[in-house]
Amino acid sequence: MNPGHPTASAADTPAPPHQLRRPFEAWRLGVVSGAAVAALCFVYLVVLAIGLATLPSPDHPVQQPWFALLELLILFIAPAMVALAMAIGCSASPGRWPWALLGLVFFALCALTTSAVHFCILVLGGQEAFADAPWATLVFSFRWPSLAYALDILAWDVFFPLGALCLAPAVQGVGLAGRVRALLVISAALSLAGLAGVALGDMQVRLIGVVGYAVVFPAAAAMVATLLLRKLRATEPPT
Repeated sequence: MNPGHPTASAADTPAPPHQLRRPFEAWRLGVVSGAAVAALCFVYLVVLAIGLATLPSPDHPVQQPWFALLELLILFIAPAMVALAMAIGCSASPGRWPWALLGLVFFALCALTTSAVHFCILVLGGQEAFADAPWATLVFSFRWPSLAYALDILAWDVFFPLGALCLAPAVQGVGLAGRVRALLVISAALSLAGLAGVALGDMQVRLIGVVGYAVVFPAAAAMVATLLLRKLRATEPPT
């Protein structure tokens, strides 16, 4: 020890990099948002099945109150997806942050677009001033072609798959993490495939994309919640 140079204490020693990044709050957010996405999408599918089962005819739109409930569920699913993307990004290593940030941006665009569409349909679609207008079906209906349908396709068949593809590399690890990455890529591929329905003018083909974001992605979200919950249980937060 040299005079005038005090001995460095253990508290002054920089912590290893892996000890500096234990994003407990991000993990908690991921657990809550991942579980919320999975649960809300499950409820959405149940309500959709009931709505389709109660149709008076195959070409009739889903009736109330099922239609309004579906619109409300989407308005809750969209911000939960953004929160999940944020949690994945904050849990990623610094080298994966650019991909995670890009995924968050695309998920935010998806959420903003679909929320605007479904909020307008929910609030304005049933108003007499709009419902009785001759152009109403070209704006608010989900029969192709319509403005609402085109914007929703932009949200779920363009922005969503791009976001899922970018988030996939931000989920690092093997085992469950590897399965999450695989499901994110599969959901993105199926959603992009749904664009073929636009090219072919056949919205039945677009159901391929619906499987991607309404079935495969919620399974990935549930796995993310499980993965981050394991991290929380394995590592106690600092007091």
